[in-house]
Amino acid sequence: MLARSRTLPTRIHHAVTDDNRDPRQYLQIEVQPKAPKETEAINAQDVYSKCFDDDGRIKRTGNIWTATSHIITAVIGSGVLSLAWAIAQLGWVAGPLIMVMFAFVILYTSNLLSECYRSGDPDTGKRNYTYTDAVKASLGGAQVKICGWIQYVNLFGVAIGYTIASSISMMAVKKSNCYHTNGKKAPCQMSSNSYMIMFGIIEVIFSQIPDFDQVWWLSIVAAVMSFTYSSVGLSVGIAQVAENGSFKGNLTGISIGQVTSTQKVWRSLQALGDIAFAYSYAMILIEIQDTIKSPPAEYKTMKKATKISIVVTTVFYLLCGCMGYAAFGDLAPGNLLTGFGFYSPYWLVDLANVAIVVHLIGAYQVFCQPLFAFIEKWSAHKWPRSEFISRQYEISFYGFKYKINLFRLIWRTAFVILTTVISMLLPFFNDVVGILGAFGFWPLTVYFPIEIYISQKKIVKWRSRWVGLQLLSFACLIVSVAAGCGSIAGVVLDLKSYKPFSG
Repeated sequence: MLARSRTLPTRIHHAVTDDNRDPRQYLQIEVQPKAPKETEAINAQDVYSKCFDDDGRIKRTGNIWTATSHIITAVIGSGVLSLAWAIAQLGWVAGPLIMVMFAFVILYTSNLLSECYRSGDPDTGKRNYTYTDAVKASLGGAQVKICGWIQYVNLFGVAIGYTIASSISMMAVKKSNCYHTNGKKAPCQMSSNSYMIMFGIIEVIFSQIPDFDQVWWLSIVAAVMSFTYSSVGLSVGIAQVAENGSFKGNLTGISIGQVTSTQKVWRSLQALGDIAFAYSYAMILIEIQDTIKSPPAEYKTMKKATKISIVVTTVFYLLCGCMGYAAFGDLAPGNLLTGFGFYSPYWLVDLANVAIVVHLIGAYQVFCQPLFAFIEKWSAHKWPRSEFISRQYEISFYGFKYKINLFRLIWRTAFVILTTVISMLLPFFNDVVGILGAFGFWPLTVYFPIEIYISQKKIVKWRSRWVGLQLLSFACLIVSVAAGCGSIAGVVLDLKSYKPFSG
């Protein structure tokens, strides 16, 4: 859940209405508050301090609890469903230990990044509204473009992963009801393609919501749904352990024999990517921090919110992952709620998987809105006089009025179609999740936060602090490369036995 977006200008600045504003400003070109005229000087400072922040934007109202809810909503997603499988590859020792290590690394680097929300002085310096703004302010040059490409490609990949996950859950609901009606031996086979298309159609509609400030209700629903299906997954694990009468699994993970030694290595590496994906949220950390009010300084509130969120998330992840492994051992599925043949009671399976689909509908929008905003801002800057990009058309339907922008309608629809087609080509949930986690973890969660922090704090090269940060970055780079190799190997193996568009 993200609060009101800061990418669009406010509709009123210092009591000056927007009737005389350049319409291009509404397409996210940076807006500075107008200097007050002499006739407006009376009590201007009072109005400014009560209604606006130091950057001229409407006062932010977020606090530690709203920031915590934003982070938990962004972090706890469909990645939690693959954690039992990840721990099954690594075993009882390495699995939980690696998960806790990821939590500490992400907590530490998130705190570094939160101190870079403002350039210069952390209390009064210039604000950075987005992740790429922070990179631009501290590093500049080619690194801004590299960061932007990595961030937006990762967001694009998340959209693909969510499309795949939603189709799997839709099929699970269909299979559950098929088995309930026809018996467990019924041939309830089906293709995922139709469900991906269905999800795509829904996202085409929701993608026309202009910005974050209008998707808050969808984000709240998504947050509730994420806790719902995660709790069901945890309950399934506990119930299965109780039925088994003991914990399954072993210290070193899946046994050689169940898989070959080569598969063991690749799957263990892929598990690292799955865990990294489950914790990913750095790409929207600055955007979350931009919703927090001050005083106290935003980074102080953000650090507290990050600590609470990571602790809560890690406890929840350990419970879901470990209980799933304890319940199913080497046979722990890639998706805890769809991969192990659990279809009784069928209503519980339906509830959990419907919750997943609803959550993913909202999460898709939360993660794609920054990408939508970037493309539309860039287009408005590139072609400032184009009516196709800037003009709004108002339509009325039974008293309901809605403004349509043709550029937004066409490009966002094309985006959803593209992610849907790619999902139909590569419907491998675990492999895609692993690739996304590996691709985004080191650059977005470790490298850029560390480099921005070093630049802002002017840490001298080869001093102990600088060396320690660089060693942490290098170690995480090795983990990301290894996880990426494992996930790519998984996709290659899957493609050998898969026919595109066959389901």
